[in-house]
Amino acid sequence: MRTTKPFSFMAMSRRAAITGAALAAMATLAACSGAGGSTAAEGDIGIGAPEGAKVTVVEYASVTCGACAAWQASTYEAFKAKYITTNKIRFVFRELPTGPVDVAAAGFLTARCAGEDKYFDVVHEIMASQPELLGGGNPRTVLLRIANAAGLNEEQFTQCVSDPDNIAALETRVRQATEAGISGTPTFLVNGERIVGAPTLEALSTAIDAELAK
Repeated sequence: MRTTKPFSFMAMSRRAAITGAALAAMATLAACSGAGGSTAAEGDIGIGAPEGAKVTVVEYASVTCGACAAWQASTYEAFKAKYITTNKIRFVFRELPTGPVDVAAAGFLTARCAGEDKYFDVVHEIMASQPELLGGGNPRTVLLRIANAAGLNEEQFTQCVSDPDNIAALETRVRQATEAGISGTPTFLVNGERIVGAPTLEALSTAIDAELAK
């Protein structure tokens, strides 16, 4: 199986490489979730009800996390239909790259560069492509295909994932997560209350409905 080094498949400047190394050092994560808050953080992207909603659900996840992809495949659509599309809650996704960190980071940067209106679609497509992305082939090929589908050409994709400012911003988001005590993915917070691992819709509903009833 082909192995990758941190950010090895990206053409990066020295500054970006240094930042990427710091990112990798901060993103040594355990399999289980940690504690954390749900107040707004820099770089938040959310859907559903507007900011300040009665209930905010935060998901910390990685596009290279198998449990995150499994939750995405089994539960997200039903969760979205019940709570997000109906604007009952504010759903916020926060990026926490897990190994291989270079691939996860490039995936998140690609989603950001595609624009907020396409962000969730790109994140979900990367998760759905995990078998190919992590199966020993060239992850750049997979990410470039997804970037192209989102409207980015190869030059834009390469510039996106190698831009020092983009990588530094991702580093800031990772630092915010670790400072909040998040130690693994997926981690879900319902108004700041942690739900361990990848919860069922029933478990999420119990927590959410209790908050909505207050």
